[in-house]
Amino acid sequence: MTPPPPTGPGTPGTPGTPGTPDDPFAVLGEPVLAVPDRRRALLAVAGACGDDCGDGCGDDGDGRVGVFDVSGGPRRRLLIGTGLPVHAMAFRPARPLPAVGTGDYDGGYHFEGELLLVHLDSGEVRSLIGCGFGCGRQVLALEWSNDRDLRVLMAPADDEDGEEAHGEGHLAVVHRADWTGVGAQCLTARDLTGPRVPAPRPDHREAARRTVARLAAPRARRHRHTGGRSG
Repeated sequence: MTPPPPTGPGTPGTPGTPGTPDDPFAVLGEPVLAVPDRRRALLAVAGACGDDCGDGCGDDGDGRVGVFDVSGGPRRRLLIGTGLPVHAMAFRPARPLPAVGTGDYDGGYHFEGELLLVHLDSGEVRSLIGCGFGCGRQVLALEWSNDRDLRVLMAPADDEDGEEAHGEGHLAVVHRADWTGVGAQCLTARDLTGPRVPAPRPDHREAARRTVARLAAPRARRHRHTGGRSG
């Protein structure tokens, strides 16, 4: 499963009022997750597209991720389609190298998904879970312990064990000396082996909506003070 191509670094974006054409977050659809990188003044926002996201990513199914520079007004640096819904994102400490976890239950048996690594400088997106996993693995949570170790919480491969599978997962710690050089489909069963643990599925949508609205608010206030005039 290969995600649709990104629009590339440097995609133009301007601060805007939520729900209006100049809103840089509008192309994402409904915000479902927002993760900051305060050290670099970046923000990753995942959205659920539906059918009304507009142009920008091609046929990207249910998910999009935008990375924004928020040092001033929010300006989009990158936009990618993820195909499946996004559940987790995490910025690597040493470099702006976000990891993105996606996935969904197929409605019958499997929890499918991907672990994506996004190279902000080049716009390249690599899907890391090897093809030996078939439908991949639904990724529920991500955390960089340090620059070399990424904690990955995944749903079980399937729900053969019953309803417990929908509230549990497997926790693996993936180690790489240099994550900038890892290739696509490089993670094997050995990399993703870990203990079975409780894995609640939290809903981050309200927090993401508040974050997006707060960033757009200064522009909204300027519009009110100037009577909608620009310049």
